This record gives sequence, C-alpha cells and structure tokens, in this order.
Amino acid sequence: MSQPAPEGTRTLTADLYKDGRPLSAGKRKGFWHELIRNRILFLMLLPTLVFFFINSYIPMVGIYYAFTQFDFNTSLFDAPFVGLQNFEFLWKSGTLMKLTLNTIGYNAAFIIIGNLLAIFCAILLSELRIHWFKKLAQSVMFLPYFVSFVILSVIVYNIFNYDNGFLNTMLAQFGVDPVDVYNKPWAWIFLIILFYLWKNLGYSMVIYLASITGISDEYYEAARIDGANIFQRIWYITVPMLKSTFVILLLFALGSIMKGQFDLFYQLIGNNGVLYNTTDILDTYVYRSLKVTFDVGMASAAGVYQSLFGFVLIMTVNYIIRKMNEDYALF
Repeated sequence: MSQPAPEGTRTLTADLYKDGRPLSAGKRKGFWHELIRNRILFLMLLPTLVFFFINSYIPMVGIYYAFTQFDFNTSLFDAPFVGLQNFEFLWKSGTLMKLTLNTIGYNAAFIIIGNLLAIFCAILLSELRIHWFKKLAQSVMFLPYFVSFVILSVIVYNIFNYDNGFLNTMLAQFGVDPVDVYNKPWAWIFLIILFYLWKNLGYSMVIYLASITGISDEYYEAARIDGANIFQRIWYITVPMLKSTFVILLLFALGSIMKGQFDLFYQLIGNNGVLYNTTDILDTYVYRSLKVTFDVGMASAAGVYQSLFGFVLIMTVNYIIRKMNEDYALF
C-alpha cells in the first residue's frame, strides 16, 4: 500500500499541475518574472540592444529607397515611387546575377579552402613535439591577421606594379617580358583568394587548434595500444572530433556569405574597371553606386536583395542541418 506524499510534495504538485495537466514553463515563469529576477543581466545586455537598434534597425527605414527613383532635390518620401523597377533593371542587365555569382563564389572558396587549410595546419602544429618551434610557427601564421587591408594593398601593389613592381623586376633579371597583372581579370580570382587565406589562415587555425587541445589524451593512448599509427589517429580521432567545430564555423560563415569582404576587394582592386567583371561583388557595387554614380535607388535595391538572399540562405542551411543533426544547428 503506497504511503501518502509529504505535505511539501503535495504543495509542489498542486503548483505544477492543474486539472491533472502539467503547467508549461511559460505559464509558471513569464517574461516579466525573468526580467525582474535577472534584471542585472538584462541591464548588462542593454548597451548591446541599444547599439543594434541604432545601427541596424533604425537604418532599415532606408529600404524605401529601393523602390524609388531618388532625387537629391527632394526628401525621402517625396521621391517618385517606381515599385520593382530597380530590381527589374538589375536582373535584366545581368548585373544582379554577376554580382551574386561573384559574391557567393569567392565566399564559398574562402569558407571551404580556408577551413580545410586551417584544419590541416592545426593538425600539423598539434603533432609537433618541439615546443618552441610550435609557438614560433603559430605566432608567424597568426601575425598576418593583424595586418590592415590598407597595408595589404600597398604590399600587393609593390609586388605587381607594372613599372617597378617586385614581380616584373625579377622577370627582367631573367630576360622575361613584364606582366601587366592589373589588366588580367582572371588572375585576380586566384590572387584575391590567396591573399585572403594568407591574412586569415592563422586566426582560423587557432580555433581548430584549441579544439584539438580539448580532445582527451585517453583516446590517443587507447589508439596507440591498439596499434594505430599517427595517420590513423588523426583520421579516426582528430578529424571526427573537429566536426562540430567545423559545422558551427560553417554556419557562422554562411550567415555573412552575401556580404563579401569589402575591405579586401576595395583595397586590392580600387576603381580599376578592367577587373570588375571577375572581382565586383555586391558590397563594392553598392559602395560605387553611392560614391560614383549617386544612384541611391539602385544601390538600395542591391542591398535589399543582398540581405534577403542571405537571410533565406542561412535559414535554409540551418533547417537542413537541424534535420540532419539538431545538436549542430544554430537555432
């Protein structure tokens, strides 16, 4: 025969259940309850909310520009409303497709090649047994991350300048004709990816190296006892353990895949129209539309398209990953 529940238990049960059904956490504890209970934490969060409200949400009023033929002689809401004409022009002219392919193509290369190289370098460093060399190599690879894009543009210009750049100077020493790299659009596809990897590889590598450091040595000891060599230990232990880190970094990168790397492209290419066909991305097009052609409506349309496309992309990828493995999804 069961014993009656203690008084405290009956009280708790009465609070958690009503009419034989459990009360949800939302009914027991609402937003205002959490706000009062964690008011210090919410107060610490307030500056961040204010920052994003001022810099991200208030400027969203400018979306209206995308549907107008803006004239600087009128105010915002007095500009002629043209509907989707700006978007239609971008699409029919082929500009939108070219910008989309360039932006996604470069970012896909940055994400895939960058992460694979970062994993490779992190594994190599983790296997080094010479402590001082390991620290030196890590510092040397991380150093380019602190080089500004302005300095990088100066370095690139001094290498590929047609008249007295390092490349043509060396070619002249061997009796080879100089190469005008700034008039070869196809070459900059590889150069932009190369210099991006050079600058950001060290930062990504440190993240993966930290993940490798967190792997328990017991796995490797057990593998050694079973006779696994170094390559088998890397393939069957290290690489699978880095899967979650890779997926999280991939999702974060996909969230900004339509943004491109404005500083990188603008500093390396500048206003060289010869290279626009292979190097122009959405960010540089929007900037140039505002600075050179003063076409606010067209620039706003490209910006709206960029934001909507990126939003749909990250939601779709996150949905697919959540279906495959819910633990790896961002939300």
